[in-house]
Amino acid sequence: MNEKLTKNTSQTASLDDIRKMKDADVLQPARKTTILSEELPDGFWDDAEIVEPKTKTAISLRVDADVLEYFKSQGKGHLTRMNAVLRSYVDAQRSR
Repeated sequence: MNEKLTKNTSQTASLDDIRKMKDADVLQPARKTTILSEELPDGFWDDAEIVEPKTKTAISLRVDADVLEYFKSQGKGHLTRMNAVLRSYVDAQRSR
């Protein structure tokens, strides 16, 4: 994993390898920060919790052409919006 990457080079890594690289700041770009840790109020991170993103499942879905065109007409992100509509429906049904 310590090989230098050159242009047009790809590597594979396990999730554990990626986590190790992240922990070692290999994947973290140098950043300029305007807030120093000593500027944060005491207890700032006390209630912090890690939130894992929800994973999505790739599927093939057939929808009416006019439905797809409606979402596409609203611009980039039409699949995300379609998922949001389905999420709203599921949440509404669960709360009944």
